[in-house]
Amino acid sequence: MSRSVLTELLAEAAAAPAREVCGILLGAPLISGRLAAENVAANPADSFEIDPAALFAAIRAERAGGAVVAGYYHSHPSGSPEPSARDRAMAALDGRLWIIVGGGAAKGWRATDGGFAPVKLLVED
Repeated sequence: MSRSVLTELLAEAAAAPAREVCGILLGAPLISGRLAAENVAANPADSFEIDPAALFAAIRAERAGGAVVAGYYHSHPSGSPEPSARDRAMAALDGRLWIIVGGGAAKGWRATDGGFAPVKLLVED
């Protein structure tokens, strides 16, 4: 992933210490962009749900030749960048990347039917 995207994810999470931020990761094989999305979860302090309109718009743009939807990101304001029980229960098994930000760090994951598998994030300038 590009260093600038990683920096943006960490800054967005740090600027919202009381709620989970979320959005869509763009670009493949290099994640070169992101779309911040509204967290429409009932309780954004401890859960997230990407605004479906933003997600559908990104998928439509991809199908029209735009940037690839590589995955999703969200933050854990008071936790680590590890998948929570809620993340495991709600994860879409679509093979896309998840980046979770927490404690000033970011980690990559892929949701599988066996749970979350770690994905090493390679950062490029």
